[in-house]
Amino acid sequence: MTLALVLTADGSADLADRLAGQCRHAGIDEVRLVSDLAALADLAESATGPVLVTGADLVAHTAVLRHLVTSPAEPTVALVLAGPPVPGRTVVREDRGQVVAAGPPAALDGEATGVFGGALRVDPANLPVLVAAARALAAEVVPVGAAAAHGVVDDEPAVDRLFADLVARDAVTFAHRVRLLVARRIAAADDRAAAEAAVAAVDPDRAELRLSVKERDDFFTTFFVSTWSPYVTKAAAQLRLSPTTVTMISVAFAVVAALLFGAGGRPALVAGAVLLYLGFVLDCVDGQLARYTRTFSAWGGWLDTMADRAKEFIVYAGLGYGATQAGFRHGWALAIAAMAVQTVRHMSDTWYGAMHDEAARRPRVTPGGGFGDRLSAASNRVQADVGSVTYWLKRTVVFPIGERWALIALAAALFDQRVALFAVLTGMVLALGYTAALRLLRARSMRVGVLNTVDTSLHRDDGPLARALPTPRWPGPLGLAVSAVLVPAVLLGLALLGSDSLPRWTALVGLGGLLLAAAGARAGHGGALDWLVPAALRAAEYLFAIAVGVLGGVPAWLVFGYVFVLTLHHYDLTARLEKRKLAPPLHEATLGWEGRSAVLTLSAITGIAAIGMATLGIYLLVVFVGSVALAWVIRPARAVGAAGSTGAVGGRPPG
Repeated sequence: MTLALVLTADGSADLADRLAGQCRHAGIDEVRLVSDLAALADLAESATGPVLVTGADLVAHTAVLRHLVTSPAEPTVALVLAGPPVPGRTVVREDRGQVVAAGPPAALDGEATGVFGGALRVDPANLPVLVAAARALAAEVVPVGAAAAHGVVDDEPAVDRLFADLVARDAVTFAHRVRLLVARRIAAADDRAAAEAAVAAVDPDRAELRLSVKERDDFFTTFFVSTWSPYVTKAAAQLRLSPTTVTMISVAFAVVAALLFGAGGRPALVAGAVLLYLGFVLDCVDGQLARYTRTFSAWGGWLDTMADRAKEFIVYAGLGYGATQAGFRHGWALAIAAMAVQTVRHMSDTWYGAMHDEAARRPRVTPGGGFGDRLSAASNRVQADVGSVTYWLKRTVVFPIGERWALIALAAALFDQRVALFAVLTGMVLALGYTAALRLLRARSMRVGVLNTVDTSLHRDDGPLARALPTPRWPGPLGLAVSAVLVPAVLLGLALLGSDSLPRWTALVGLGGLLLAAAGARAGHGGALDWLVPAALRAAEYLFAIAVGVLGGVPAWLVFGYVFVLTLHHYDLTARLEKRKLAPPLHEATLGWEGRSAVLTLSAITGIAAIGMATLGIYLLVVFVGSVALAWVIRPARAVGAAGSTGAVGGRPPG
């Protein structure tokens, strides 16, 4: 249940009434007009859901309020407007979408990136901070409604003071920018007339449809998808399709494309390429539909993340099978390599982004002037130069999903499955080398350790054996993880060179080397480069599983299937991190990366590597499906049932 609190002192009474009506039209459950911060604190303290706080000097489209309330960002989202600093108004400084500083223009020393729009949404997680800030300000100043009676002149609206104090208390706050729609704060009657005219001049539905497209996307998506996908989004909305339904249709297109790639033959390859492109269009449409209809949900976000990776890897399977059937011996090997490299890339992307966000939240320090600092400054300049050649090169060289799928489709249609796999794998390796080199330099200049702010054991995917091992003082968790990558890499190389002559017990030696990384499970992960640890552990486990498969003569398609199940588990952890969700309900049953590697080692030594890998893969898939059912189906259903039994009423179903 969402509560809207309109501070009537921050504007005229008729504007406050108008805003209250707009809040109701925006779908807010309860709207209250409050005259001072003390009353606001009392109401916010009793709230059980999100709270929208706004001053009464805001003139905006109703859609602006609806977007603010339904924004998927959490826990606090503030309306931020473009334009120069305004006397008596709070300005903000943003970094990676977060508001990292707020206050009077002079306090930000010319580094303001926007002006506070006079409205913010606070989720329950930050309500105690909101209440504390409101009460502290109410105790420090004369109540705003009584200012004139006491002869006090205070040009700064109460909502501005409240927001600045909230940011000062380290409440994680994201900026909600207004594009295409209109939102203005007024100070005089002339301002109001101009603002209302600007609102009337814009068709909100047309603007919202355009807003459903990401403001900044990659080259292929921008010019070959987003130019016409909004029409599909509009049609899907008119047909009342949910974003989840569109996601499932996209998955179906990718599966059929994979089957056509597996069948081979020029007509099948061309048809598969067309379906792959259309599936990617629908992959964009599901997000656009969610933004257009404002039907966000944690389940939808999780499903979109998982579906994107699953269908991409299913396409790799189709290409690998088709290449093998066409007579290329290493078709499955290329598919396995592409899947493993892409997953390791994504793991490093996730944790580099987490480190960047953590750095943005911390107090600014004077740049050291090193190469990493200069590199960061240059990168920021390129990102700001939207539409330039260097901007698009930077967006493309990291080889995002649109470019990957476009390259696969073109290579498969014009050549064959083998060329498609070679092309996408080459692009991944080059992109990995480019991003890794630049990020290592930038990360060292940031000097931020991010893994010490989360549950390290969970995101390392450690099992009981790793948690029980003693922790050495040297070389640290990253050094141990990198060492563990080298051991299975050497083992795999030896197995490929002489799999027939290499004794099976060498898998035990490989496991011993792999367990080097397990010794760092309980060590502090505060190093500037320790964000690389999860990606290194993924690489070590995948390499070891592939090496065991080669040693034990496991069919290549079975190795692919086993690694595919592992990637589902690891992407589940990543998606939960991004959605701020708890660990999977059955996480302990996955045995940890070292436990799974030990099982594979035993099966290889005993000569049943294929049986062991198949059994373990099926077991992990069952655990994964069980975790999904518990997290998204059974437990939410029980929660709804419990709410109903206690007389809870109202509310809308999640999107």
